[in-house]
This record gives sequence, structure tokens and C-alpha cells, in this order.
Amino acid sequence: MSKRKCRKFGISRRLGVNLWGKAKDPVNSRNFAPGMHGTKSHKLTDYGQQLQAKQMLRNYYGDITEKQFRRTYKEAIRRKGDTGHNLIGLLESRLDAFVYRVGFVNSIFAARQFVNHGHVLVNGRSVNIPSYRLKPNDVVAIREKSRNLAIVHVALASNERRVPDYISFDAAKDSAIYVRVPELQDVPYPVQMNPKLVIEFYSR
Repeated sequence: MSKRKCRKFGISRRLGVNLWGKAKDPVNSRNFAPGMHGTKSHKLTDYGQQLQAKQMLRNYYGDITEKQFRRTYKEAIRRKGDTGHNLIGLLESRLDAFVYRVGFVNSIFAARQFVNHGHVLVNGRSVNIPSYRLKPNDVVAIREKSRNLAIVHVALASNERRVPDYISFDAAKDSAIYVRVPELQDVPYPVQMNPKLVIEFYSR
């Protein structure tokens, strides 16, 4: 499992956006980058805009490593169809992203740890790899022994996020089905994502 090298809210402040849509994110009151030069405005070049788009998308999924993200991009190119659509679909099919999207836990970072500690079943089998790639109709559930964890109760009781329609959630069973691969407009990002700029960044 990759190690996060900085505070998660430090990431959103550096990017200047409330990346995960959290009410307590300090960027809501301090909408500028940290440091003595953070309040100075800078006009981004085309390259800067592409880099920022890439960093926003990569960091949104738990600050996954550049190596992992580039590998996902290469897989998106290899597949048939629109590369941007493929990239979003591959990222949303990650097991940790799915666990976060369903609302089993309250952050993508907690989702990675939750999967890594063996609390999740995929089609009845324990899977502890956060980057595990789901397929349509896969069933993801919380292991029975883990359903009474406080982190799960708090997250499921929260109304902070909605479950998108490409996921079928069964609250009674603490399980969900990955119904289909989503398109960009289907994913409830709190901020605007631009996979086209990400593709341009890697195509330079």
C-alpha cells in the first residue's frame, strides 16, 4: 500500500479547491495555497492547467502514486473507445474508490485502509488490494465481523454524499453491486474534473 506523503487537506489547499467536498476542509476559508507566497495569484500556462487537472484527478483517488496513475492512463489508451471515458471508468472501478463511493467509510484514505485490513468481500471472497479492479455485476460487501465497526456506522449515518446510480446499494445487507462503468457526467465529483487535459498532459 502506498504511503501518503502529506496531509490530505494540505493537498486540497495546494490545489486551491475543496477536492473531496468536505465541510471542514480549510480551503473553504483559506482559498489559497499554503506558504508565504500562497496569496499571490498566478496565471497558469497550458502546461500548468494540464498538470493541475492531472494532480486533481490523481489526488482525488487517495493520492495514488504517479506510477500507478500513469499505468492506469496507459491502460485507458490501450482500450477501445474514448480515452477520457476509459480513464474515469478505470479509476471508478478501483475497489477503494467503490467502497468510498458507496459510503462504507467517510474518506478515500479510510477506504484504502479499510480494504487493506481485510474488511471487504468481493463476490463473497476477501479482497485486501485497494487497486483491485471491479467488473460490472460484482458484489461488494462488508465482512460480517466488520459491520459493527464505529467507522462504518458513522459513515453510513452521514448524508454528506449520495450513492450514484451506477451502484446499487442494499443497506440491509451492507452490500452494493457495481452495475456499470460510469461516464464522467455520472460521477459525483465535488469539483470539475477534466480528463481531456490529463490526456493532453501525458501526450506531450
